Amino acid sequence: MRIRVDYSTVYEYAREASDVLQLLRVQPAAHDGQHVVHWRIDTDVNGHLRRNEDAYGNITHMFYPDGPVKRLALHVAGEVDTLESHGVITGSHEPLPALIFLRQTDLTQPDDALKAFARQLDTGDALATCHRLTSALYDQMVFDPDVTHAHSDAAHAFAIRAGVCQDYAHIFLSVTRTLGIPARYVSGHLVRHDGLITQPAAHAWVEVLIPDLGWVAFDPTNGMCATQAYLRVAVGLDYREAAPVRGARRGGGAETMAVAVTTQASVDHPGLSELGDADTSRDQRQEQQQTQA
Repeated sequence: MRIRVDYSTVYEYAREASDVLQLLRVQPAAHDGQHVVHWRIDTDVNGHLRRNEDAYGNITHMFYPDGPVKRLALHVAGEVDTLESHGVITGSHEPLPALIFLRQTDLTQPDDALKAFARQLDTGDALATCHRLTSALYDQMVFDPDVTHAHSDAAHAFAIRAGVCQDYAHIFLSVTRTLGIPARYVSGHLVRHDGLITQPAAHAWVEVLIPDLGWVAFDPTNGMCATQAYLRVAVGLDYREAAPVRGARRGGGAETMAVAVTTQASVDHPGLSELGDADTSRDQRQEQQQTQA
């Protein structure tokens, strides 16, 4: 399947903001199931865009405007060919040992309720347990973008049994790591079968290291393993380390943000009935964190 992405973010400030810095994790890397046809990042102000790679092997870009700005627009567009692999990820760049992904973070730290939930779901087999966990979260959680925010942790979302895909992913990571199964957060895009093309944000799911299979992608928000409809962009221990855009600035006063993510298959495909369902991540105002100096 060829997936076409058009991603725009516009920041506006009440006053000029100086020393603006944007860290972008918006460009996907290739693996055996994903080939980048073309990809482009543009801004509407003069500045420097420097490509690099972070510790997880994600492609990153640092953008530095040449001077103070009151408005800044970022535009990302590209096409990627994906293959059906039933969630199994092979050929990806893996600069870190897998055991790194056993580490809990502030966003995934389990409380007593999550530890009990993990014991309840543990089958003694990593693959079976992850399928069981995927189904349990899909059945027991309610997708609600109004009850959590970018800093909500897994324990909070699990306690209220509600949240967005970021929360589903953090709960999944908390449980699997509690059981000694390495797992990581994934940010990316999903072509939805319900016809919704333009969405308010990117999507999030998880990858788990399964013996004899390798890394396998599970999407608890939609109750399924990833398919060719999923475009993998960045990974990390949690949302903060795989967020599409994070930044800092000095001054600027009040900030407003407008985001649109258009994701679609460029041609009809016989597998469209198997594509993702309805739930994507929280409003991008919560996904893209700005820190004012």
